[in-house]
Amino acid sequence: MDPLWILLIGIVVVMGGILAFRLHAFLALVLGALVVGALTSERALVDFAMKNKMSPQEAKTLANRSASERVAREFGSTCGKIGILIAMASIVGKCLLDSGGADKIVRGVLGVLGESRAPLAFLTSGYLLGIPVFFDTVFLLMIPVGKAMRLRTGRNYLFYILTIIAGATMTHSLAPPTPGPLFVAAALNVNMGLMILGGCVVSAFTAVAGYSWAKWVNRRNEIPLRESPNTNLAELEQLAKRDEQALPPFWLSLLPIVLPVFLISGDTLLASLLKSRPPGEVAAELKALASWFHTLGDPNIALALSAAIALGLLAWQKRSSLASLGAATQDALSEAGLIILITAAGGAFGGVLQQSGIGPRIQELSTHHNIAILPLAFCVTALIRVAQGSATVAMITTVGMLGGMADPAQMGFHPVYLALAIGCGSKPVPWMNDSGFWVVCKMSGLTEREALKFYSPMVTLMGFVGLAVVIVLAKLFPMM
Repeated sequence: MDPLWILLIGIVVVMGGILAFRLHAFLALVLGALVVGALTSERALVDFAMKNKMSPQEAKTLANRSASERVAREFGSTCGKIGILIAMASIVGKCLLDSGGADKIVRGVLGVLGESRAPLAFLTSGYLLGIPVFFDTVFLLMIPVGKAMRLRTGRNYLFYILTIIAGATMTHSLAPPTPGPLFVAAALNVNMGLMILGGCVVSAFTAVAGYSWAKWVNRRNEIPLRESPNTNLAELEQLAKRDEQALPPFWLSLLPIVLPVFLISGDTLLASLLKSRPPGEVAAELKALASWFHTLGDPNIALALSAAIALGLLAWQKRSSLASLGAATQDALSEAGLIILITAAGGAFGGVLQQSGIGPRIQELSTHHNIAILPLAFCVTALIRVAQGSATVAMITTVGMLGGMADPAQMGFHPVYLALAIGCGSKPVPWMNDSGFWVVCKMSGLTEREALKFYSPMVTLMGFVGLAVVIVLAKLFPMM
């Protein structure tokens, strides 16, 4: 069966199940993944395996697996990537809320910027953190502060959610060292410093567009801070009204958020520094420091350390017993478990869509359209992104197809603009086959309809604004 038909059937099953039949998102995603897996032919599976440089034996093994086994493996793969991160981030968020740490951060921000500038603080923080840290991790780290801000101010929760996203989402796809832009820059032989500079410039324009969208929709819509099975809003509001003297120190409240960012960023920067130097010119002290950061800067380790500090903060602030700390941890992990299930199911759905051959099929269609290289790169990346969910996979797939066209003499501008257009194309349109969609949706409390109504259009708008900025820059500063 044509992969385009498989994609269409998968979309109908997932979106129809959630929006029309009110199925739980986990069930709809698993059902959609099983349907897509069952419709995928053995030939498509072998082709997928060979394109991913598997051996003939591995390709044969993949083709012989049942749809349910392939879905289960993709589910486990996604869970392995984000499961610990979500669990640890849930503990950090719960402890910061219960200890008053999140409220202390909010009061500190309000004291410096004022309530009216709090969304700008979220935007700026997300923008900076999104360069070295994965978007999912940035959102997981910042959303507890957004919730505390909503408890403190009593309004603008949608504004806080969207500005966190608007700040982090574009730098994640445009500025190395995150994997997508790093791979694209290397494939197109673009200087890494130039890619970082260009990515930051384009991301700044898109962040402004995202902020404007967030401000506009926030004026017309009010999203409440909803209760979850283990979060009572009355208790949270009581916590937010505590006396300033009852709150922990600002620096200690901020530590569980800043420490993992410092460790992850430090690992990335030191690894890049070591790669840029010949092995014989690297000092032993720098190697030792890089090794230390490589261990502690692993996102799972960094978030686990953050969770330990947050638990210690709660124990110190509440003078809690080990039993009460265990109860707080259990509440956090109960919520995290549901989020992990839904997110992993979304990853499984996207994974089996990739196996169906949808990426190469879209590449094949794009070769029949003679349009300018930058819009072509954007459109192909966007189509692959919508089809299979992963922004990074979409970028890698597109650069593999268009990399041979990246001749400055033919294009009339520097290849960095092609790399940036591909990054912008990886933004439209996040939906149910994207694990990041479920992280945003479930950690913030947005319903599926609300996420599709507010989050998906904003990110799509930012992608198109980014393309427009790239085209203008390529025209004004071709760097030939």
